[in-house]
Amino acid sequence: MVGGRMETERIALSQPERDRLRVLHEIEQGHLTQVAAAQRIRITDRQVRRLLLRLREQGDRAVIHGLRGRPSNRKFPASFERRVLVRVGQRYADFGPTLAAEHLAKENLPVNRETLRKWMTKAALWRPRCQRVKKIHVWRERRASFGELVMQDSSPFRWLEDRGPACQLIAVIDDATSRIYARFVEHDSTEENLRTFGKWLRRYGRPVALYTNKNSIFRTTRPVALAEQLRGEEARSQFGRALKELGIAWIAAQSPQAKGHIERLFKTLQDRLVKEMRLAGIDTIATANHFLETRFLPEWEQRFTVAPRNPHNAHRRLGREHRLEEILSVHVARKVAHDHTVSWEGNRWGVPREEVCAGHRGAQVEIERRLDGSHWLRFRGR
Repeated sequence: MVGGRMETERIALSQPERDRLRVLHEIEQGHLTQVAAAQRIRITDRQVRRLLLRLREQGDRAVIHGLRGRPSNRKFPASFERRVLVRVGQRYADFGPTLAAEHLAKENLPVNRETLRKWMTKAALWRPRCQRVKKIHVWRERRASFGELVMQDSSPFRWLEDRGPACQLIAVIDDATSRIYARFVEHDSTEENLRTFGKWLRRYGRPVALYTNKNSIFRTTRPVALAEQLRGEEARSQFGRALKELGIAWIAAQSPQAKGHIERLFKTLQDRLVKEMRLAGIDTIATANHFLETRFLPEWEQRFTVAPRNPHNAHRRLGREHRLEEILSVHVARKVAHDHTVSWEGNRWGVPREEVCAGHRGAQVEIERRLDGSHWLRFRGR
């Protein structure tokens, strides 16, 4: 009572609570039976009787849930929150909430990633990404079968941060399943791309098609050689020639968005893989590749690969005619000199006396520089 007037209490009600209160008042006014009211607000008639009793005792506040304003029974103690945030600041300061939650669980500090996200945001250890308006690209459905389409690309990045040398990651990813293979290399060269793709071929077989960018490793701008013109062929890079010999179609991406699957892979690896290697103390390319083979790729296989729509494996087996040591090599055409030698890149090699045969002198031959560093001369298919 203030100044002879009764103050009216203001109660904040949600829309479902207002609806429930209206039904209870209709019961009291005799406009609705308890059974009909229970059906309308989807509770039992016994619950309706309880609400009516509370309405007579508490007034309109009867429809407010008794736990409103009280802390949840599942809420973490403040001491646990402080302990988690201290650990995040010590070891996982630049980790995202999802990856940080995974590692905290391994340290017996289990916390839901969304809860951790709120805590890290409040403590200024994580800044939510701004909602940016992006150009909309038409979403492309995954291929149906494993091996129907694989993508290959490389990513220059400080993968070892300041602990080791700068390097590149060459990765291959299957479009249907997200299964991957990857290797760290010093340079993004033709040989290293052939070597990485060779690992995929030996593991799974020949995919139907390979999707890459238009890098000179995959596409050449050199003029068509006379021998190619005579065979009715177009100019190909060393990688393109290898794909042709293996019967694998090459598809060139027309834009960065077109190869978004592997671009997203690199974005994930630049976050997750870099931090995993930091925690493991990886500081050389050799140990980084060992870490990939033995720990990271098997975990990726278990967690991130998906089942294809079609269980048929579209990879084709490697036949006897697919001699990878010959196909996955650098081929150059050369002319045999009168002294039975050939020259390439400032080096001169002599044909062994026992290998000299009629027609060698002055003939067009091919030199193969194989991935093991050896050099071979090919003459008339031999």
